[in-house]
Formats: sequence, C-alpha cells, structure tokens
Amino acid sequence: MNKPAFTTYDTAWCPGCGNFAILETLTGVLNQLATPPHQVVLVGGIGQAAKTNQYITANGFSGLHGRSLPAAAAIKIANNDLTVIVNTGDGDSYGEGGNHFLHNIRRNVDITHFVHDNQIYGLTKGQPSPTSDPCDPLHKAAACNMGATFNPLLVALAAGATFVARSFSGDKKHLADMMAAAIKHPGYALVDILQPCVSFNKINTFAYYKQRVKPLDDRHDPTNKLAAIEKAMEFGDTIPIGILYQQATPTYADKRPELFDNIPLVDKHVPQSAIETLIKSYI
Repeated sequence: MNKPAFTTYDTAWCPGCGNFAILETLTGVLNQLATPPHQVVLVGGIGQAAKTNQYITANGFSGLHGRSLPAAAAIKIANNDLTVIVNTGDGDSYGEGGNHFLHNIRRNVDITHFVHDNQIYGLTKGQPSPTSDPCDPLHKAAACNMGATFNPLLVALAAGATFVARSFSGDKKHLADMMAAAIKHPGYALVDILQPCVSFNKINTFAYYKQRVKPLDDRHDPTNKLAAIEKAMEFGDTIPIGILYQQATPTYADKRPELFDNIPLVDKHVPQSAIETLIKSYI
C-alpha cells in the first residue's frame, strides 16, 4: 500500500479538542484530492487553530494574529499553481482579523478559509471571542458577549462571499464534504467549523453542538442569496450546517491583466533595468 502523501505530526492541543478532528479530516481530504504536498500551502495566524499548518506535511506559513488572510492572498497571487488553505480561530479571523476578513472577501482571491469556531479564545485561556454567546444573568457562562454576537456567515454574505458554508467537527463525513467543496471552489471560500474547546468553554460543548446542528435539506437552494441569509440568521436550538451559498463569479486573477497568461508571477522574468527604473522613481 502506498504511504499517504499528507501525514500529521504530534500536536500540543488539549485531549478532546475539536481541532484533532479538523486536522484528521483535512489530511484525509488532501490525500483524496491527490494534490502533491509541495503544491499546497497552509497558512495560519496566532492561536490553537492557527497551529494546524505546523502539524501537517505541507508547506506552511505562520503570520501575525489576525493577519493570515493577506499573507494567503499574496501567496496565491504570486503563484496561482498553489492550493492555498487558511486555518484560523474565530478570534483570529473575526476579531483581530476582521478588517482583512471583509476585504479578502471583496477581492475574491482563490483561497480557502477554514475557521475553527469554538466561540472563545482558547490559546489565551478563555476570554470571550466575537462569536461567544451573549451574556445572560441566568446563563452563567465563563465568557460571554456584553454586546452583539458576531455572525460570520451573515457578514460574509453581505460582503459578497461566493462560497459560504458551516460544518461541525463532530461530523467528519459532513466536514470532509464541505472542505472538499470549498477547496474546489474558484474564489474565496469560507467554512465556519463549530468545534468544542474542552478546557475553557463549558457551554458550547460537543453535546451542545451535536444536539443542535442540522444539515440543510435538499430544498435549500445554495444559489439563492436571500435563502442563505435566512439560514445564516438561524443559530439557537437549531444550527443549519452545509453550503448556505455558492456562486461562480470572476476571481481576483480573472480581473488582473498581468495574470491572464496563466504564468505565475513568481516565474515571470523581470529585467534588472525595470527594477532599477522603479527604484529611481522613489528617489
């Protein structure tokens, strides 16, 4: 039997963390898609989810907190032959990285964004994240939102995302399907992955999600943006999972003449004279 191209390393995650299932599922999906490891780049920022690129046999880039998306977009623009996948946490992407989240959606660079959403800051020991539940005097959560809870799927749809999905780390089959569809989608693709933080979030547990997540049925039309918005607003006793919205639109590369020839920027020859001229223009 041939050895899988993608394998994993030992991790520093807490036993029972939802990140294990996400890592295992992503590894399986990459092996199924059969893209060579040297053509895959996993990008992360700071946080437990952002460590994913350090635990799998592919190219990896670790950036600053909330700053993984611009790095991922630059990598893809420089070398369109690469499959670029971002793994971040809900605080990393929706908090510190909120501005980059919005504007990378607008640019529609062909990257895949997996957000490991445990509704808390796990690395820094349990502070509320943008997706934490709202505070309730009768709901004694260790961390909760004094303001409005951030709805990433609704914001992504409003900003113009062309692929918006949600899944659950406890359903590996569903998660694998969402990951594969997102990676294959031409353009920016968001998958918000609900996952438990066993150390610091005692409210949004595995059982909590398991009782609430419900796959979208066949009646849902992922090309209907209004229907997607309605589903994005459902988050309570029932949490819809699946592809809420998908649309084929021109990507960033489709709009840039310098990328039309399908030759990656990294492979294009730039004469020394052109570089010298550019430098002199700043003197």
